[in-house]
Amino acid sequence: MFIHEMTEAECRQALNEAGVARLACAQDNQPYVVPTSFALHHEYIYAFTTLGQKVQWMRENPKVCIEVDQRQTHNSWYSVIVFGHYEELPDRPEYQAARMTAYSLLSKRMMWWEPAAVSVTHRDSQHSLIPIFYRIRIERMTGHRSSPDPTEGEQFDEPKIQTRHWWSHFSH
Repeated sequence: MFIHEMTEAECRQALNEAGVARLACAQDNQPYVVPTSFALHHEYIYAFTTLGQKVQWMRENPKVCIEVDQRQTHNSWYSVIVFGHYEELPDRPEYQAARMTAYSLLSKRMMWWEPAAVSVTHRDSQHSLIPIFYRIRIERMTGHRSSPDPTEGEQFDEPKIQTRHWWSHFSH
């Protein structure tokens, strides 16, 4: 297998095609990773949630990462990581245009609101119902993809299933 560095255009294409990303944040040297729906637009990744641990942590430490990946076979996959900065988009006039951009982009995605809404209704503890739109300002991104090595050939073929069982040696 060969591993290739992805171009920014390839990284952006992978982000646009991904249905779900993993959002990583940290507090007091403790990482926290959660799946999230998102939409890429220019230098931002837009998302929606409700108040909970990740928002509290991102408010305290706005440095975050987003990761998407896809694996087709053992030697055909990609992974993209975005390093960025959390920016909350409160319901105030100065953020209205950004909130509308977020809503417009996210609403094109099927069930974009569901993870946040479901988490609210199925928690044992109280959880806010107030929607929080936010964006990640992209500071840098990196990606890697693999491609098969033509010389690998049949090294990774599925093993042949034997029709004789180990106990057949004792039946004579």
